[in-house]
Amino acid sequence: MDLPTFVSRLDDRLRTADFADLDASPNGLQVGRNEGTVEHAAFAVDAAAETIDAAADAGADVLVTHHGLVWGGIEHVTGRDYDRLARLVEADLALYVSHLPLDAHPELGNAAGVADLLDLGDHEPFGELGAEHLGVRGVASEPMPVDDLRDLLSTELDHGEGAVRVLPFGPEAIEDVAIVTGSGTDWLDEAAETGADALVTGEGKQQVYHAAKEVGVTVFLAGHYATETFGVQSLQSLAEDWDVETTFLGAPTGI
Repeated sequence: MDLPTFVSRLDDRLRTADFADLDASPNGLQVGRNEGTVEHAAFAVDAAAETIDAAADAGADVLVTHHGLVWGGIEHVTGRDYDRLARLVEADLALYVSHLPLDAHPELGNAAGVADLLDLGDHEPFGELGAEHLGVRGVASEPMPVDDLRDLLSTELDHGEGAVRVLPFGPEAIEDVAIVTGSGTDWLDEAAETGADALVTGEGKQQVYHAAKEVGVTVFLAGHYATETFGVQSLQSLAEDWDVETTFLGAPTGI
């Protein structure tokens, strides 16, 4: 498959253009010549020296990540930015990035993956941002004790040296769950307003403790990296359906 076709297929499936005015990340082909072929694609959560080198060592033609190298534009290519870009150029390795589109996708996205892990039904969009929603809300097949939900997140997600933290201010048994992966505590009020028992996200901010206590919602801080492996792995499966060789590069941060 040629690289422009690979890029356009992903852009179309993820509705990349619809997030152009919402996302600080320029999604799509972030680094590359927009030519050549894709016989081998590597997939990782983060574009960093570790994953770039591993993709190059694996012989990949393109590295697909959730977190890319550019946030809000490039003003100076120096220091760490130069080093990462140089690694990509020297390896002739393209970089494709999907940030908010991959959080939001109702089938391939990170929140959808967490919802499937928790076996939630009756999915609804959640996590409003402009005209889009970044997460999902669903209902458990049967109420889950807080400890059971925490244990499931602890055992099934790749935390590295990290751990699941719980702010247990909702009901003892969780039934209605809202999910925004990564850094999603800004949607705590929406979770409370829509009647969710719990908000599952990656990492929190200081003020979420008292806010969760005051609105009576349990918050699961399951790890930014850990909650965002689902999307790139879904894209990996998609690429395999296109007869592209793939490699997943795990690099858990514990955060």
